[in-house]
Amino acid sequence: MRPKPTARVAAVLIVAVASLGSAADPDGPETLEEYLRHAALNNAGLKAAFEEWRAAVEAVPQAGALPDPMFTFDYFIEQVETRQRAGIMQTFPWFGTIRVRTDAASLVAKATYSRYEAKKLQLFYEVTEAFYEYVYLHSAIGIARENIELMRRFEEVARAKYTAAIAGHPDVIRAQVELATLQEDLVALQQLRRPVVARLNAALNRPVSEPLPWPKGDAPAVVQVDRPDVLARVRQQNPQLKGLDFDAEVARRQVELAKKSFYPSLGLGAEWMKMSRDMGGGDDDVAVMFSLNLPIWRKSYRAAELQARAQSRRTVYQRQDFENDLLTRTLRVLYDLEDSGRKLRLYDEVLVPKAQELVGASETAYSAGTVDFLSLIDAERTLLKFRLECERARANRQQRLAELEMLVGAELSD
Repeated sequence: MRPKPTARVAAVLIVAVASLGSAADPDGPETLEEYLRHAALNNAGLKAAFEEWRAAVEAVPQAGALPDPMFTFDYFIEQVETRQRAGIMQTFPWFGTIRVRTDAASLVAKATYSRYEAKKLQLFYEVTEAFYEYVYLHSAIGIARENIELMRRFEEVARAKYTAAIAGHPDVIRAQVELATLQEDLVALQQLRRPVVARLNAALNRPVSEPLPWPKGDAPAVVQVDRPDVLARVRQQNPQLKGLDFDAEVARRQVELAKKSFYPSLGLGAEWMKMSRDMGGGDDDVAVMFSLNLPIWRKSYRAAELQARAQSRRTVYQRQDFENDLLTRTLRVLYDLEDSGRKLRLYDEVLVPKAQELVGASETAYSAGTVDFLSLIDAERTLLKFRLECERARANRQQRLAELEMLVGAELSD
């Protein structure tokens, strides 16, 4: 397992990579990997989350700093023994206060980084879901065009039979009506490309009206998912859950800080006094100073402690509630993933081949005059439906896999 870079080193690496890759894919991405890279380098929401983490990192050294020392200078106008006096005082919080405060700031930075990771996973899921919706649209348009060509062939067969007085004119009309319906469906699918492209462009921080080429890439590999392993990995690796764990630790540190309010802050310093020579004064004096504030408003401190404890319990309950919702969502996604995989196998291996066989047999039977034209159209509609459902199940499977990887916080193929 590779060691993780420090916060500052990671920030430099990410900014450097972003500066190198910001000009990638000038004509628009085509593969899923290109989409994800472009989104990671250009998405405005992800950049905002990254800057929030950097700001939280810079808060850690501030939390460990002492209060600024106080410098005083007095000049006496009246003729007294001491003409001038200067002093410096440094205040120190009660023992352990700085350590607890620094720990809390460090935990806040870790929680912010976990939310940045969650934002990145959410972005990758949204891009992947939109990408496979784009893939489905491309496939659906191709299927619609093939179906139009098929229907045109059927129309030619019906017209030839009508010319030969073997079939009636209604068969030609039915073919033309079906052809017009398919052409309208194709136009609707083509018009759907604009909102799908706009959704992808928004995630990539591109102008929403900017054109995108049709997606391409190899068929995704089938990933075997083990339900108990996925649930265990969700509990261990989900970045939002990790962020809430850090929030709970921060709340506990806040309780410790509230307890420190009952104890005083200490001050140490030195004072130099310049004695007046013209009044017979002696040598200049140097004094050591010590100060101690008096924490007497104990009801206020007790209220602050009770408030911190209530906030600590709230974070624990929020974490439990989020984990319950997260596991419920994971189980639902697992069901949808398995369901889409089962449907894909059914359509791809059984129903689509049978529907293609039915269309071929129906066309032959219609040409021979053993079935009517309505049976041929019905076979064509069945094939169209099964092919679209097959592509829908294929896209759904990849979309649900992407959602599951977002919930787990890692690729399931690892």
